[in-house]
Amino acid sequence: MKKTALWALAALLFASCGQKSQNIGEAGNDYAVVTLQPKDVELNTAYPATIKGMQDIEIRPKVSGYLTQLLVDEGATVRKGQPLFKIDDVQYRAAVNQAIASVNVVKANINTQKLMVENKKMLHAKQIISDYDLQTAINQLASLEAQLQQAEAALQSARDNLRYCTVTSPGDGVVGVIPYRVGSLVSASSAQPLTTVSSINEMYVYFSMTEKQLLALTREQGGLNEAMKNMPPVTLVLSDGTTYSETGKVSTISGVIDPQTGAVQMRATFSNAQHVLRSGGTGSVLMPNNQKGAIVIPQKATYEIQNKKFVYVVDSKNKVQSREIEVLVQNDGQNYVVSSGLKVGERIVVDGVNKLKNGMDIKPITPEQADKNVQQQKQALKDGKMPGQN
Repeated sequence: MKKTALWALAALLFASCGQKSQNIGEAGNDYAVVTLQPKDVELNTAYPATIKGMQDIEIRPKVSGYLTQLLVDEGATVRKGQPLFKIDDVQYRAAVNQAIASVNVVKANINTQKLMVENKKMLHAKQIISDYDLQTAINQLASLEAQLQQAEAALQSARDNLRYCTVTSPGDGVVGVIPYRVGSLVSASSAQPLTTVSSINEMYVYFSMTEKQLLALTREQGGLNEAMKNMPPVTLVLSDGTTYSETGKVSTISGVIDPQTGAVQMRATFSNAQHVLRSGGTGSVLMPNNQKGAIVIPQKATYEIQNKKFVYVVDSKNKVQSREIEVLVQNDGQNYVVSSGLKVGERIVVDGVNKLKNGMDIKPITPEQADKNVQQQKQALKDGKMPGQN
């Protein structure tokens, strides 16, 4: 009787263990599978960019001398014609006075010569002097008048040089670095400019696109001009990772491809009314790429061999087969857009692909079911039970 009871208990335990093994095996054969459907997506391609003012004007002196005043500070906002620097003007003021004196001397000589000519004309009318004497007096008057023009030109030049002693801003903008201080000797040939004034109400953002990308863009749009017209607004990501509030418009594409880098430079224009952007800054331009009817798959559904991407396709008998695919470079960090290798309506495994082999039978479940199973297993482990144990 006791032996019969022991055999019955052993049989019960064996059946129980077999049932657990079956449950574990079935759970281990469950894989999340999705059916591929077309989807409209917007991808962004990031290009490193540099920011420049629409006008970055180097301010250089037109005359030589010592700086006597700095009328602005670095980073100041200035208007067109606003004084920026003062250069010692003593010698230039003296040159103006000297030029004025020279003009006055020549004017006096001209007045004297005019009297001489009138006198010569009277004597010539009375046939007291010859034609030669009269013509000589007239020529001397013409020579003095030419000297007056030279003296007045020299006076204007001297006055210009005196005016250049006050260096003014050629336009509205923001003052850059000022490498000189009061007492510095500066000239038009100085290695560094006095400063740079950048017009920043609108900013130019420069970035480069590869030759292949440009060719693809022009083919898709039917020419470069059409590509420029249809190019969508671009977004600027600043160096701190924040997105600039205004969108920009690609305004020019260089006609020359850099032979060293194989890239072509492009320029986008951004409004900068709040003066957030500064010349010399850096960031990234995000160019949107709209894909209609695309096949989008999770990145975790793929695996790589020798830089090639593969997925497991599930056939009608729930067997998996490995297949190579190609994807677009642009992605959001979680999904890939498939360019070739898959078709709408096919099924692929989206999780646990590292456990699969070609020809393996699986039990397809939805990703939601797979998440639910994972949660149940975690809860079972937390409760101290084996998966499938009641």
